[in-house]
Amino acid sequence: MKVDRNYGKPGSMSEALVHIHDVASSEESKSNDGTTDCNPEGISFFELIREDFDTHGRDFFSQGFWALFWHRFGNLRMRVETRALRIPLSLTYRAMAKLSEWMSGIYMPYTVLVGRRVKLEHFGSMILVADKIGDDVTIRQNTTFGIVSVDAPQGRPRIGDRVEIGAGVVIIGEIEVGDDVVIGANAVVNKSVPPAVTVGGIPARVVQTRIAAE
Repeated sequence: MKVDRNYGKPGSMSEALVHIHDVASSEESKSNDGTTDCNPEGISFFELIREDFDTHGRDFFSQGFWALFWHRFGNLRMRVETRALRIPLSLTYRAMAKLSEWMSGIYMPYTVLVGRRVKLEHFGSMILVADKIGDDVTIRQNTTFGIVSVDAPQGRPRIGDRVEIGAGVVIIGEIEVGDDVVIGANAVVNKSVPPAVTVGGIPARVVQTRIAAE
């Protein structure tokens, strides 16, 4: 096990490398302003729902599946360009998304960019207000993504691909979590994390370097 004791300290090499990674990622990133369908490209809505269903163990009563279903529906309705025609779909989305939130304890606005094969493992106390959640991400219960301060309402985290997020994790601020990262239970992540590492603690620190998936 390799511990990076400099990760997160101002001026450290780790932070410099993360900054470079952040700049490169931001150049190709986009946000969802809520005016278009930002479901993943290259797959139809029904194929996407079937993939989410498979990802959640083909369990029709999985709270995570239904939270994702209404999230995907919230994006789908934006394909209707005429606002008057979109109103019934919007009313359906708002009512069912709120019902899903009450029943599952999962809050995830449709403006969060969510990739494919995302698994909301277990349920309850999930506040997932991120800018982006990548492909093949697993998120467990009692997890919070969000802003650091109301003075920076757009400062939300971006989660890379194949990230494993333990129970009770807090990820806040305009930061990036790289691909293939594992975040230990109850960690508080408030600085960007380089790819292919395991982090843990409050605040989170790198505790192990991993081998990234090919």
